[in-house]
Amino acid sequence: MADLQSMTGQVTDLREEATEILRRLVGNPEAQFHSGQFEAVEALVAGGRRALVVQRTGWGKSAVYFVASLLLRARGAGPTLIVSPLLALMRDQVSAAERAGVRAAAINSANQLEWDDIRAKLAGNSVDVLLVSPERLNNPRFRDEQLPELIHSSGLLVIDEAHCISDWGHDFRPDYRRIRDLIEQLPASVPVLATTATANLRVVHDIEEQLGAAALAGDVAAGGHVLTIRGPLARESLRLGVLRLPNARARLGWLLTHLHELPGSGIIYALTVSNAEDTARLLREAGHEVLAYTGRTDPADREAAEAALKDNRVKALVATSALGMGFDKPDLGFVVHLGAPSSPVAYYQQVGRAGRGTPNADVLLLPGREDRDIWEYFATASMPNEDTALAVLRELAQPGTVLSTAALETRVNLKRSPLELLLKVLAVDGAVQRVSGGWEGTGQPWDYDRERYERIAKARVAEQNSMLDYENTTGCRMEFLSRELDDPAAAPCGRCDNCAGRWYADSVAESATESADAALHRVGVELDPRAMWPTGMNRLGVEVKGKIGPAEANLPGRALARLTDLGWGGKLRELLSDQSPDQPLDQLTLQACVRVLAEWGWAQRPVAVVSVPSRTRPQLIGSLAEGLASIGRMPYLGALSMPGGGPKSGPGGNSAYRLADVWDQFEVPAGGAEWFADNPGPVLLVDDLADSRWTVTVAGRTLRRAGAEAVLPFALALKA
Repeated sequence: MADLQSMTGQVTDLREEATEILRRLVGNPEAQFHSGQFEAVEALVAGGRRALVVQRTGWGKSAVYFVASLLLRARGAGPTLIVSPLLALMRDQVSAAERAGVRAAAINSANQLEWDDIRAKLAGNSVDVLLVSPERLNNPRFRDEQLPELIHSSGLLVIDEAHCISDWGHDFRPDYRRIRDLIEQLPASVPVLATTATANLRVVHDIEEQLGAAALAGDVAAGGHVLTIRGPLARESLRLGVLRLPNARARLGWLLTHLHELPGSGIIYALTVSNAEDTARLLREAGHEVLAYTGRTDPADREAAEAALKDNRVKALVATSALGMGFDKPDLGFVVHLGAPSSPVAYYQQVGRAGRGTPNADVLLLPGREDRDIWEYFATASMPNEDTALAVLRELAQPGTVLSTAALETRVNLKRSPLELLLKVLAVDGAVQRVSGGWEGTGQPWDYDRERYERIAKARVAEQNSMLDYENTTGCRMEFLSRELDDPAAAPCGRCDNCAGRWYADSVAESATESADAALHRVGVELDPRAMWPTGMNRLGVEVKGKIGPAEANLPGRALARLTDLGWGGKLRELLSDQSPDQPLDQLTLQACVRVLAEWGWAQRPVAVVSVPSRTRPQLIGSLAEGLASIGRMPYLGALSMPGGGPKSGPGGNSAYRLADVWDQFEVPAGGAEWFADNPGPVLLVDDLADSRWTVTVAGRTLRRAGAEAVLPFALALKA
């Protein structure tokens, strides 16, 4: 009995101490823990356990680990290590921690000038919480010099957005798989907390298995099995709806008509960078205060955009998933999607940003017919190709061989981003490791897990179909999302458009339709000339390096549009599809190209037109070049010839291989050199699709070396 009373007293004392910290954290002297919060804190602090918290966005998962951190520090534990996925989330969490007196610091790619100061503070034991990105775990200096000491001294490990650990999570990241190894290295006495708002049962079981990876079954640390605290995921503040409109023009017209009616400030999600940028531009031109936020946005501009939205200085951010999990604004009033994410779980994650601290928030999905095409591309982008993976391993197999990513590009025909992703996958599989100067093989055997990747691919297709089911359901939308997350408390919300009727107007003002139509028919995007040759080209038999000399470089060019554009993108995707027959260009598209030339603003008008030869679309390119020449009253000198048979690989591949494939493949038309000598001035070089831009670069170089004074490249489409 005495022992029971003592334990009860200890729990009471711990709750009082924890509640005091919570009140400082939230700035409310009356604050109390939500159901499950103190239980998680107690498991970590008093039990030294490993815990998984699955609770809806806004429930207060960060409060659990900040309170636990200060309690553990007061008991002599080392600093808490938090693995957090996005920079915006780190900034928010550091600010929140400081309110409670938590000395927090973050190490990420955006604050490199602060690293030495943070290391000194860690050495002086004056950091309570250190936030790092999962990618930082593989930084050679951090991994070899700092991580071992952090593992040895840490008082708590926190895995934020823990669904990223799982292959089955909607936002799986290869670097997150390192956390299993990190857990295995921790002393058994160090508690571990994983938190997420978006985990179904399969993801939960996967995370539980990884949390217990370092301990015997049933004997995790001091407290037995992994403790999972799971609450209801439905958000009572959200009012969900789906509005089907016939095309992109109608969707943009709806935004122009009704954006001002949406409550407060919010987020407009788009599926591609160009869609986000084009939509933001259209809304600004119509007088709406909005900013674009994408993976192409400069880090400083991202931070400024986040601050502007938090301070309600803009109506909305028009964002891609780059904003994703990394943004915290409790009074966000609405979320609108122009196009659907590829899974209901990802959708729940994004709409969960709204209504966290307000009783009401509006969430509307405007699906598009092009959504499936975008989903299919991203579904397999993170999965390694077996042949390419084996090629990388062969290049790194020799002991002592260290190759940078750029050097590997001259050995393996894969673009930079997918190559970097593949290297991460191979690294977490233990087959390669990142070291100073690049990557090296470990000598460990590696097998392609075909069954695993096939299962993941099937799961992604099932998720896509579930997203379509969400769009078409006649039942409660919040209940649908909750069931997708295996929430046992799933129930009708009484608020969505299916429960309570449409809460949104479906009208589109005629003036908005005209503005949207004008924006969608806007033509002309810049085609920047290549400025540098890829490194290591001598390995591929091409003796160039450094800057492209002014005597061989193209001038800035133009394209009609990007393939991903909302307006002309659809038409160009159809024209350039492998399934489309080669035929002369239609007059509507030709006239749009003429408009691009009319608005170009070049310093000197072209004196002639030359086309890039095409083995698959000779009629299309020929008719475009001849049409531009005729309308512009310029001579068409014909297509460049390909005496060696032309490129062997076709479009795609990385820069080094693409350049090698087109190198010295072109010759000017007969009599071209003499014509250039007698007619000085720029030449308009016409192509169908600019992807790597090495085709127009080498074709332009050929024209320059034959005497063309300058080259102005023009393409029907840019790949992205």
